[in-house]
Amino acid sequence: MKKLFIAVVLAAGFTATAAPTAQIGDEIISVFQEKQYKKIEVSQVSKDALDKIKKSYGNYTIKEAHKADDGEYKLVLSKDGTDITATFTPAGDLIKIY
Repeated sequence: MKKLFIAVVLAAGFTATAAPTAQIGDEIISVFQEKQYKKIEVSQVSKDALDKIKKSYGNYTIKEAHKADDGEYKLVLSKDGTDITATFTPAGDLIKIY
């Protein structure tokens, strides 16, 4: 009886961790977001990170800043009316441009 109870609990636990899904036509898409970013003021980005980012992207304006719990930044940069979103390490090194 204990084994049956444990099997049921384990099965329920595995189904509870399923990813959110959306169905578009015949396709089912799972959505995962690895990190949660919270919106912050641009002034809250560390000075060291800003200095490094401005060396490479000095001709861009930072429109929005977001920060993850691990210190990673997601910034919306603007130049000539075009916006890009990029993620940076806490030290200001580029991770990815979207």
